[in-house]
Amino acid sequence: MFRARRKRFKGQSLNMMIPNLLTLMSLCAGLSAMRFALLAKWEWAVVAVILAGFLDNLDGRMARLLGGGSKFGTELDSLSDFVSFGVAPAVVLYHWSLWELGGKGWIIVTFYCICSALRLARFNSRQGEVLPPWAYNYFTGVSAPAGAGLALLPMMISFQFPELEAIRSVLVVGSLAVATAFLKISTIPTYSLKQIKIPQPYVLPTFLLVGIFAATLVTEFWPTFIGLVIAYFLSIPFSVRSFLHLRREAERIQSGMTAPRVVESPSESMESLAPDGENKDAF
Repeated sequence: MFRARRKRFKGQSLNMMIPNLLTLMSLCAGLSAMRFALLAKWEWAVVAVILAGFLDNLDGRMARLLGGGSKFGTELDSLSDFVSFGVAPAVVLYHWSLWELGGKGWIIVTFYCICSALRLARFNSRQGEVLPPWAYNYFTGVSAPAGAGLALLPMMISFQFPELEAIRSVLVVGSLAVATAFLKISTIPTYSLKQIKIPQPYVLPTFLLVGIFAATLVTEFWPTFIGLVIAYFLSIPFSVRSFLHLRREAERIQSGMTAPRVVESPSESMESLAPDGENKDAF
């Protein structure tokens, strides 16, 4: 007599769940940022958005590492990004400064949210699109987490330099929010760290820089993040220059490979061998 096989339990692998759990934690951080804004706990609100950005970056890497990517995870990540880096920064900025403009301030934050949604929709529509090998290291427009950091930059500066009252003015905050919204929906190529590989000679210096960054992050939190956001903003012209250079090189190589080759006839070849000025009909 053969014993009947026990049916295996069919469930979701923990490896498949980890990226989605991180995405949900990022969503919770974004929602918490709005709660802190309603309680006027401004520093905690910005920290919550930063934490959401860290978790958002981590869930994508874990999905690629564990092979836990799925259509469900992609859609969940997009919705989480819209809340954490679109709605949450808008609500925080409105309650911190832009409420003084009344309806105009609300129009600014609404415009920021709309541009965030359009940026994410464009990103999702291009999923699975085959890009040239040199284009994988670039985003189209400013990414959602980076855009949130740019929009919240005046708040970070005010935390470190509370004597700078001008940084809290509605003109500065509103102008930067609108500029960031345009950068999100723009076609400006910006650096993406997802596909960048560190050459072997630079691995050890990279570890050293990461260690220094971690130390400064613990001791000087706001100056570190202010410098990080400003460095990202200043890198945009270099990313555009690098992208255009790679595209020109790719087009040059492609045109060289597809250029038609001219095949000379035997008579033309003989004529080309004749000395200049010699009468070839004399033969």
